[in-house]
Amino acid sequence: MTSKTIDYASKAKKLSGDQRDRLLSRMTGKLPKRLAKEKLTENEAIAIQLELEDEQLQEWKEKMTLIREKEKKKNK
Repeated sequence: MTSKTIDYASKAKKLSGDQRDRLLSRMTGKLPKRLAKEKLTENEAIAIQLELEDEQLQEWKEKMTLIREKEKKKNK
C-alpha cells in the first residue's frame, strides 16, 4: 500500500455512516462487484472510491480551466 492509499484509508475510517453510504452508492464498474464478492472490505472500497473521485475532480478542474481560458480569449 502506498502512502497515498493509506491516506485514503484513514479518511474512509473517519467518515460518518451517511457519508459512507453516499460513497458506496456512487460506486460503479467492478468495484461494487468486488465488494459484493468480499474481495474488498468496505473500508478498502470506500478508500478506492475516494481516490477515484479525487482524480475525477482534478480532471474536471483542469478541463474547466481550459474552457475558461478559451472564453477569455474569445471575449477579447
